[in-house]
Amino acid sequence: MSGTEKGLSYRDAGVDIDAGNRLVDLIKPLVKATRRPGADAEIGGFGGVFDPRAAGFKDPLIVATTDGVGTKLKIAIETGRHETIGIDLVAMCVNDLVVQGAEPLFFLDYFATGKLAPDVGAKIVAGIAKGCAEAGCALIGGETAEMPGMYADGDYDLAGFSVGAVERGRLLPSPNVRPGDVLLGLASSGVHSNGYSLVRRIVEVSGLPWDAPAPFAPAMTLGEALLTPTRLYVKSSLAAIRSTGKVKALAHITGGGLTENLPRVLPKHTIGRIDLSGLAVPPVFRWLAQVGKVAPEEMLRAFNCGIGMVVVCAPEDAETVADAFADPGEEVVHLGAIEPGEGAARTVYDGTLAVGEPL
Repeated sequence: MSGTEKGLSYRDAGVDIDAGNRLVDLIKPLVKATRRPGADAEIGGFGGVFDPRAAGFKDPLIVATTDGVGTKLKIAIETGRHETIGIDLVAMCVNDLVVQGAEPLFFLDYFATGKLAPDVGAKIVAGIAKGCAEAGCALIGGETAEMPGMYADGDYDLAGFSVGAVERGRLLPSPNVRPGDVLLGLASSGVHSNGYSLVRRIVEVSGLPWDAPAPFAPAMTLGEALLTPTRLYVKSSLAAIRSTGKVKALAHITGGGLTENLPRVLPKHTIGRIDLSGLAVPPVFRWLAQVGKVAPEEMLRAFNCGIGMVVVCAPEDAETVADAFADPGEEVVHLGAIEPGEGAARTVYDGTLAVGEPL
């Protein structure tokens, strides 16, 4: 090699270490703002440490979850709106913790991209930090991977990992879930983070650009409306569980909708009977059903259709439990009840999903 030839560098291969360091500098104060008892929420080491005793637990069971945001990310990327997608990431993980009665303690994220843009990364982590603060858990670490050739420039993917704790003997669902128990629904904030491959296909069919006024929410653009973040049910659920002692089970309504998720917390030989006539379907779901000509049964399997969480309790406790969720701001709907059945648990519907009503 002559003295004038320059050897290849990591930057020449598409990985910019300086950009990674810049991102760390940008997010350090965001991460630090999520500190809570048990964790100092500092980043920079090889691992994060959490002390359950400092969080007030005496004999805890540890519960762990992991999830992503799915193809909702494509809307964030195509619209350049990255501020709330991190909230979705946190919500999809911590809502799965609280349904087991667990308090989220800490969170870690994995952010992979083709070419690192520190300002975009900082917006994403700001959303993650906001979600963690709302859920009461510390963001104690994560990984940023710049992977040219794996992702196109501007593309990225996210994964989240959350760990929580519940005192031994208080794990949900309770073993005393039985026929006669009542099903209460907690309203969703919108589509949340499931079914977006179908959502994006329906938007294609509609011919509308992301910056067009949303037909179901004209004060917002279509992209903005469909990026409404997943509702976090952690604080309201923990408050209701602890104040009443009457919550028997919670079901997070994610991919598979009410049809697939409710049976996950029901015992064998039971059915969850839901009266659809009492369910006010939000305009976004009516628009998706009408434009995509999606059948009601498919809507109920693909989307939450307005119910992001189902609560199970005894009939005599229904009013107390409903009030405990309503007090911190949840919109509570009486959905139905558990009945005897045969074989595996399943969801049964009465009435028709009102997706044909005008927007």
